[in-house]
Amino acid sequence: MNDSSWGAPPRAGYWGPPDQGPAPAGPAYDEHDAQQTRPMPIVPDFPDAGRDAEDRDDGDDRDDRDRGAARPSGPLFRDEMPQEPMPTPPSAAPEPPQKKRAGRDLRAAIGVGVALGAVIVASLFIVKAVFVGVIAVAVVVGLWELTSRLEERKQIKAPLVPLAVGGAAMVVAGYVRGAEGAWVAMALTALAVLAWRMTEPPEGYLKDVTAGVFAAFYVPFLATFVAMMLTADDGAQRVLTFLVLTVVSDTGAYAVGWRFGKHKLAPRISPGKTREGLVGAVTFAMVAGALLMQFVIDDGTWWQGLLLGFAVAASATLGDLGESMIKRDLGIKDMGTLLPGHGGIMDRLDSLLPTAPVVWLLLVIFVGSG
Repeated sequence: MNDSSWGAPPRAGYWGPPDQGPAPAGPAYDEHDAQQTRPMPIVPDFPDAGRDAEDRDDGDDRDDRDRGAARPSGPLFRDEMPQEPMPTPPSAAPEPPQKKRAGRDLRAAIGVGVALGAVIVASLFIVKAVFVGVIAVAVVVGLWELTSRLEERKQIKAPLVPLAVGGAAMVVAGYVRGAEGAWVAMALTALAVLAWRMTEPPEGYLKDVTAGVFAAFYVPFLATFVAMMLTADDGAQRVLTFLVLTVVSDTGAYAVGWRFGKHKLAPRISPGKTREGLVGAVTFAMVAGALLMQFVIDDGTWWQGLLLGFAVAASATLGDLGESMIKRDLGIKDMGTLLPGHGGIMDRLDSLLPTAPVVWLLLVIFVGSG
């Protein structure tokens, strides 16, 4: 740029200093002037539309031109920057509707379920004492899962040692001494929880022991009713009826709800459960109950099976919702990962535990304690 351009009227696209009059006389180059001023590049004249588009990009026309002046060999506007080729848009044709998929690995779930069923049936009909041991092991693992999640998510430290020992003893006491033995073992377990927690600082004592007593009632005490069913002469058939009805209820709810479910049953607690699924659970359980009471339970009748099936469907659903409420409060999906396709032991006991006392009581009413 020569000196005369400083006095010329600014052209379109020019952003140099305002008109300062004719250049002073003197040499064409002066070191002092070189320190105070620097030659500015001449910006080609562009249409106003180009500036308008640039202004619309970020609202700062001067900053963008400064970046262009700093690189005189490059483009002056972002519109001139080389653009990467745009990806080809996907086809506008609508995708075919996808089939509903289960939320779990069905192959793993079925395989694990069959294996567990085989172990349970074998122990149930071969040696009753072995089945009592299976119940005790499930109780201890369930307590471990529950107390671990409480500590991880809520910093509640329910004492596991007295719970595990007392829970196993509770199951054995229920099998040996019946309901009276179960209640005594429950009381002693609660006292052990209170005493065990005293060995630690008092902060959080109340919430820890409250959670411990709740865990003792929720897992081992309810499981004790399964052991008490086993004490009858046809105890194996009663336990089998209890297990089959609970599984059938869950299966009916899943199958009907997955295929026809549209109306949520309890969306704030368990969004996956539907009213149609509940109807499926009741229907399947009542049909299975009528068949089992008529052909499996001694002195049972089909109409008793209808009532039993209805009660099982109701208690199993409430138990499932109850555990869903606990898991939602803890912010978890499953209580554990021990059983592929199922979650943890507690995720399988959720509907069994509250159903056990219901089945035990109705069988005692219908056909006696045996």
